[in-house]
Amino acid sequence: MLVTVPIFIILLGLLVTVSSLTSVPWAIEPTGQSMETLAPGTAVSFDNPQGVAMPAKGTYRVASRHLNIDIRRAETGEVQHMRVLVREPVGAPGSRPGMVFMHGAGRGMSDNSFGDVATDFASAGFVTAVPDKPLWSTGTITRDYPASAVAYDKVVSYLRGLPSVDSGKVGIYATSESTWIAQYMVQNDRHIAFQILLSPMVYAPRQSLGFFVAQDFSLVGAHDGYQSIVRRLFHADLGKFGSNFDIDVDLPRGYAIPTMVAYGSKDVMTAQVEGTAHILDSAHRAGNRNVTVRSYSVGNHVLRLGDEAEEGTPLADDYVNDMTTWTEGTLAGLRQTSEPVAGATIHQSIAVPTELHGDRTLTVYGFAIHIATAALLLVSLLMALAALVLKAVRLLRRRNGKAKVFGFLHGFGGELLVIAVTTLATLVLFASGLGQVIMAVVRLGWGGAPDEDPGMMHWSWPVVQLVSTLVVWAWSRVLARLAEVAQGRGIAQLPPSRAAIRDVVSGREPVLASRRFGRVYFWVTAAAMFGVLLVFAFWGFFVY
Repeated sequence: MLVTVPIFIILLGLLVTVSSLTSVPWAIEPTGQSMETLAPGTAVSFDNPQGVAMPAKGTYRVASRHLNIDIRRAETGEVQHMRVLVREPVGAPGSRPGMVFMHGAGRGMSDNSFGDVATDFASAGFVTAVPDKPLWSTGTITRDYPASAVAYDKVVSYLRGLPSVDSGKVGIYATSESTWIAQYMVQNDRHIAFQILLSPMVYAPRQSLGFFVAQDFSLVGAHDGYQSIVRRLFHADLGKFGSNFDIDVDLPRGYAIPTMVAYGSKDVMTAQVEGTAHILDSAHRAGNRNVTVRSYSVGNHVLRLGDEAEEGTPLADDYVNDMTTWTEGTLAGLRQTSEPVAGATIHQSIAVPTELHGDRTLTVYGFAIHIATAALLLVSLLMALAALVLKAVRLLRRRNGKAKVFGFLHGFGGELLVIAVTTLATLVLFASGLGQVIMAVVRLGWGGAPDEDPGMMHWSWPVVQLVSTLVVWAWSRVLARLAEVAQGRGIAQLPPSRAAIRDVVSGREPVLASRRFGRVYFWVTAAAMFGVLLVFAFWGFFVY
């Protein structure tokens, strides 16, 4: 005990230090923000003394057709063959307004996105275009927003060139992720007539995503310790990987045109109070006073009533009617008589973490410890498999059941096995708990409700903490026994016996195992298991 306790304190202190040094401050104040709207109803109305025609959805039959547009990504020269689904009102008189729909997260295609909304707008007299999402070879964190803006603007230009479209009345309908792209379009194309922003993210991806993940981790009932994962994850410096986390989305003209903003009260992804305030302030600074905000009760992130993962989930009541009325009245130059901010009270649970930034040192250390641990685990596994093969071969040759591969001594083999199994089981528990949190957040984002009993994602964190501490204690006992055996061999004395060192290294008087393969395997596996503990420490298990 006199040796074990100091070793335990040193090891635990090292892990606590790592957790403390990798911790990230995160300000969530103020919490529970709310913005009262000016009217409870969402209807949009205009003063229309001249009786300008404002057809509602369902007024016209809708015809649809496809076309293909090649879009080139300037940065790489890649070309994507974009398929576009155009819907037109049959028999609508004169030149019609146009609208281009822009995709949120995922890999949206023209044929499986915005079907009901685009059809409803077309039936109200709009010519709508739904293109494939511009992707090229980009991924989720490397999406090229400026290039996407150019791609979508080619579809805008196509609509402007149609004889059935009024070229001065073509606007955009952007949702979620594409609201970042919309700012680049409005900044670059001064002729876009209007924009409808559904659940706009407003802030840069790092702040917006950090906000919604942190908020949703709490909403699904995850243990507070899992918040430490969010903090470290969104402090990653991924600039070398082409990340778009810190792309500038606060453009001077981003809200310089007539803007309609729609939120759902059950949207768990957007910072609605701060987002609304930011949009209004940015629009006013750009000289635009035509901003209308609507908040729909029960609507989720895409203004659906319920889980959007289920087919046929309806849109929030009057949402499409409000959008068409606002767009028609705005394009006609009518004076809006309804309140600019209306509907359900706008809420926000925590503050947007605007202080988030990339931390190069934290990122490099995190990558290094994870890659090193994974490599050691792989080598340990391969050595274990090789040992099984050698054991089988020797048993077949000797047929005496005494074929030794590792040759562990003094019970070190059994202790290594127990520690390794316990550590790996703890790693699996951690991965399972985190996986459950992620799945719960995804369900919540699609409009589902969190489970009443959070289960593993609540109790797994303290269990991993407890077991990890016990593993540290077990390692302390092993190291203490190693010191005891080494002292008996004359290695631990000062000065150490050179003969004893030669005997241990050569294997004549081994401490750990009689076979060199066993000694190498012990230290590789020990390093791998301690690497797992360092991974736990990186994510904050020893301070939260």
